[in-house]
Amino acid sequence: MNAPTTLQENTRLDIEAAPGILVTLEIGGAPAADHHGLTDQDLVRAPDMPDWRYAEYLAGRRALRRLLAAHIPEAREATVAYTPLGRPHLPRWPRIGISVSHDADAVAACVGLDHAVGVDVQYPPTTVHPAMLRHSAKDRAEELALLPVGPRATELAWMWTVREAVLKSAGTGLAGGVWSADVAPYAPHGAWGPYRWVALRDRSPIPLSCAFTAPSGPDPRTTAPGEPRE
Repeated sequence: MNAPTTLQENTRLDIEAAPGILVTLEIGGAPAADHHGLTDQDLVRAPDMPDWRYAEYLAGRRALRRLLAAHIPEAREATVAYTPLGRPHLPRWPRIGISVSHDADAVAACVGLDHAVGVDVQYPPTTVHPAMLRHSAKDRAEELALLPVGPRATELAWMWTVREAVLKSAGTGLAGGVWSADVAPYAPHGAWGPYRWVALRDRSPIPLSCAFTAPSGPDPRTTAPGEPRE
């Protein structure tokens, strides 16, 4: 669900979306050749990864490394692994939740201190077909259909980012049932089961939302610094 045009170039925002939930957004950031802050693991490229995907991947890793360096520096070089369903995590730092999202030239990353987290960024689509509206807005489709085309596309993107952020926070894939969650148009925050979500409407120039669980233990900044650095 991405538009071909950029709303704002060379933007960087660092946001505390909720206590202990840290989000960064970059639009039109550094080129793929900029390896500052990246680890050797980050620079390993899959043989079949096209150039555009590699640039997108590196942008996400740069954003994640910058967040870790600023807020949990002991983990700034931690190895990133993935669950079978594709959820990223730090094996040596299990109390730190991480998430990354891309759309066109926009990249977002989120770090949670003793939270499972999810983040999603999306440009509004250029068109909204009825089938897309029904699939993405669910029971709110008729309500959104009453809006003019531009606001309808923008609001659909906001609602999409909420569901995607919760999905990533849950880490269960589509089987988790998150697409049945009711997300009201223009809502700034809400909940679905154990997950809380925040739509960063007043702080982001494009739709950007994050989701997170309640704290699950001590602050990793005080309990994890003795763990080995990769």
